Amino acid sequence: MKHADLKPRKETVETVEYSYTTVFEPAAEGGYVVTVPALPGLVTEGDTLKEARAMVREAILGYLESLQKHNEEIPIELGRAITERVAVTFSRA
Repeated sequence: MKHADLKPRKETVETVEYSYTTVFEPAAEGGYVVTVPALPGLVTEGDTLKEARAMVREAILGYLESLQKHNEEIPIELGRAITERVAVTFSRA
């Protein structure tokens, strides 16, 4: 078969967008620790908020790739989580 006889193959790659609630907590030593409640065990960090955001995107992609590789279901987060700060007064004895 001649090289000119080869036809380019068209492959269809499906992409899906997933959106997850991420929690950015200030770290005692500076920077931020980031968790994703819908993805158990996923924890990353960054020295700045910008870096922490980039790190969590990368960590989520790695997490989803691992789930796919092991034929595990990718969690879907339904709706938007509501986060609030709740203050309580506590009397210590």
